[in-house]
Amino acid sequence: MPDLMKDKVVAITGAASGIGLACAKALVAEGATVMLIDRAQDRLEACAADLGPRALPLVCDLLDGAQVSGLLPRILDLAGRLDVFHANAGAYVGGPVAEGDPDVWDRMLNLNINAAFRSVHAVLPHMIAQRSGDILFTSSIAGVVPVVWEPIYTASKFAVQAFVHSTRRQVAPHGVRVGAVLPGPVVTALLDDWPKAKMEEALANGSLMQPEEVAAAVLFMLTRPRGVVVRDLVLLPNAVDL
Repeated sequence: MPDLMKDKVVAITGAASGIGLACAKALVAEGATVMLIDRAQDRLEACAADLGPRALPLVCDLLDGAQVSGLLPRILDLAGRLDVFHANAGAYVGGPVAEGDPDVWDRMLNLNINAAFRSVHAVLPHMIAQRSGDILFTSSIAGVVPVVWEPIYTASKFAVQAFVHSTRRQVAPHGVRVGAVLPGPVVTALLDDWPKAKMEEALANGSLMQPEEVAAAVLFMLTRPRGVVVRDLVLLPNAVDL
């Protein structure tokens, strides 16, 4: 059925590439107006131009707290309303803890946790007041299965899952749904630091997904009847043994 998201306004962080861009494409194709939020202005504007007039670029540095807290009025100025907020932006760090760089961890944790929670804080009162809306997180299978080669990233996604589950219960009486999509390995820039041999092996044996597959899951979640919430949707390549 076409136009599943007709007249809806969706804001997506980290929308200039990867899962965020794939979700933007899928939602625009179904009739939504999509606010693409990212710090990469040139890339963001190019993506919006490619997607057409219902894709609106909004430049924001998610590591700047004041910019994140000020997202809602900027969204409303550009689009007039907000129905869905997708906290998608994130970073990845893998490797042994003993060999890690805590400064690198800090940046990832600030983006995956603090910026994501702050962005939801910025828009949630608006959704509560209008008594409708969807908050969606891009989480990870690492949020429910501790992954031995990525303990810091795993910890960040466990935090996301705890936030999703508790916040969902707080705001459900106000008509606001909160859920998370939890993909396994996806071909995105987050995996740029994977060893070359590991990446080639994963591509060869079918243990990596494409961003479009995650976008299809997100569209499914957002188009359920309002009385139903998909709290967690785990999405894995068939070759992943978890």
